[in-house]
Amino acid sequence: MRQARKVSRRRVLGWATRAVTLAGGMAVGFPGHALAAPPGARPGDSAVPHAGTVRPARRVRDVRPEVAHDAIALTIDDGPHPLWTPPTLDLLRDNGIQATFSLIGIQARAHPALVKRILAEGHSVCNHSMTHPQPFNRRTPAAIRQQITDAQLAIVEAGGVAPQLFRAPGGDWSTVVLSTVADLRMVPLGWDIDPRDWARPGTTLIIRRLLAARPGDILLCHDGGGNRAQTIASLRLVLPMLKGRGLEFVTL
Repeated sequence: MRQARKVSRRRVLGWATRAVTLAGGMAVGFPGHALAAPPGARPGDSAVPHAGTVRPARRVRDVRPEVAHDAIALTIDDGPHPLWTPPTLDLLRDNGIQATFSLIGIQARAHPALVKRILAEGHSVCNHSMTHPQPFNRRTPAAIRQQITDAQLAIVEAGGVAPQLFRAPGGDWSTVVLSTVADLRMVPLGWDIDPRDWARPGTTLIIRRLLAARPGDILLCHDGGGNRAQTIASLRLVLPMLKGRGLEFVTL
């Protein structure tokens, strides 16, 4: 599993201040951060491509080209939540699965112990904005940048690691969002299997949609933003079934 870079509080405070104030054309971020790059590019490449050439990663190998072809990734968004994140973590532990948690900054700040537990149990974290405003892509460039940098600061303060990935709230991408992510030397993260569990359509539908997963897919689920009992019940059935097909869950 790739580990996010551990940084000191002093360093992240200095980084966040610079990120908010520097002009848009300047690339900022922690040394060694993965760059926003076209599918197949390796994190750490020296050049940040123009936003027009970048698309959100929707397949595992877009982010981690070195993994096996049977790799699959579970991403869990909108937490951490004190009611739904702990049983989600218990379920992942019981199935021997590691996931990527897309954290909202205000939630990370409110529940730092859960951020620490997520990381301690081998999962990775992704920046999912500070307050999850929607539609995200209609915010001003300054507001978009502020949402990302504020969340980065909150997540690092809570867990001591700096996310390399950013997922736009609601998947609301635009040229401005992508260029901001590239400027901050992060990787835009999408998905290709969405069971729409956030809408609570019932476990039968969530299960059917998740079981459509194939090697290389990035799955989207949620542990925040509402009652997630259906999500947990569905994953309890789906996870061992996907593992039974020989799929290997990896972090992003």
